[in-house]
Amino acid sequence: MKRSLGHSGPRKPPWIVPLAPIAAVLLVLALPWRAAALDAGMPNPPASPTIVKVGIFLADIISLDEVNETFEAEFVIGARWVDPRLAFDPAEAGTEEKLFQGPFQFDEVYSGWWPQLVIVNEIGKGDTNAIRIVVHADGRVRYLEQRNVTLETPMKLHRFPFDEQTLEADLIAFGNSTDQVVLEVDQQMLGATEEYAEKNQQVNIAQWHFENLDLTSRTTDLRYDGPRTDISEIHLDISLTRQSSNFIWKVIFPLIVLVLLMWAVFWLEVDDLSERLNLAFIGVLTIVAYQFLIDGTMPRISYFTFTDAVLLYSFVIMCVAIFESLAVYSMYRAGHKPMAERVDLIAQWVFPIVYFAGLLISYLYYERAF
Repeated sequence: MKRSLGHSGPRKPPWIVPLAPIAAVLLVLALPWRAAALDAGMPNPPASPTIVKVGIFLADIISLDEVNETFEAEFVIGARWVDPRLAFDPAEAGTEEKLFQGPFQFDEVYSGWWPQLVIVNEIGKGDTNAIRIVVHADGRVRYLEQRNVTLETPMKLHRFPFDEQTLEADLIAFGNSTDQVVLEVDQQMLGATEEYAEKNQQVNIAQWHFENLDLTSRTTDLRYDGPRTDISEIHLDISLTRQSSNFIWKVIFPLIVLVLLMWAVFWLEVDDLSERLNLAFIGVLTIVAYQFLIDGTMPRISYFTFTDAVLLYSFVIMCVAIFESLAVYSMYRAGHKPMAERVDLIAQWVFPIVYFAGLLISYLYYERAF
């Protein structure tokens, strides 16, 4: 007797099984979008334009690289604006202000709008050490962020080592034009840096003295894509004065002493040409070594600094002293020894007077012109 194979119910068509995953996807898509979507927050500014008060507090100047024309600093950036959409009832919320601090709360919990403040001349990505946003019951928002940044800034080194530098930074609200966001200087933070610098000398760095910090609000035109648009900008100027005493005693003063010692050739006998030339050439080679030393600590600039002028002038004076030795030796060989000795006597006074007069004229020129 044949055994028949049974089944519990009617047999399913073979095309039902492949359609099961598709049905599941359609079921998910059929859910209400409003319930499945994430809260998009408030991506647009609350007003057109939104006035944002911006202040920058200089906590420390970490380093200054003259060769690459960069500096590293620690900033505390503050911003204030009003967003009525964030207003709340203090009695219902149980607090007068809502605090969001740290990267997690700022990135994941806070859903309101904020200006994305970007420093245009920043190199690389700076380190954000702390961040917080405080929302008041009436919709006022206070933003604070502490950053370590490296900025590229042009330097004016004409008067080196008696120069004064203005380190610059330009801060914008990234992606917002002037009809959306207008940045204004927060006067509450403007004078805080100077008060802090008077009490804490850590703002100063080696060989530099902090003078003041200035913030100005202006409009610039930047175009990332599309038509050129006006963007509100906060311009920062940090004024520093170089403390030049170290450089003077280590470079300038030894150089002048070297030139003075080289003039000993004028006291040697007019017929001792080899000794005179040996002494003069030692001085010339030392000037060349000084030049290489200075170039290693300076950026590749296309103009002469005061130090360059002193080195070149000293080099020329030493070369002229070599020609003077050749001239008096020629007089001696021609039988005019008294005349040669008289030229040496005149050179003993003329060379120092001309040299120091030239140094003074160079200093006055760079002091007034730059």
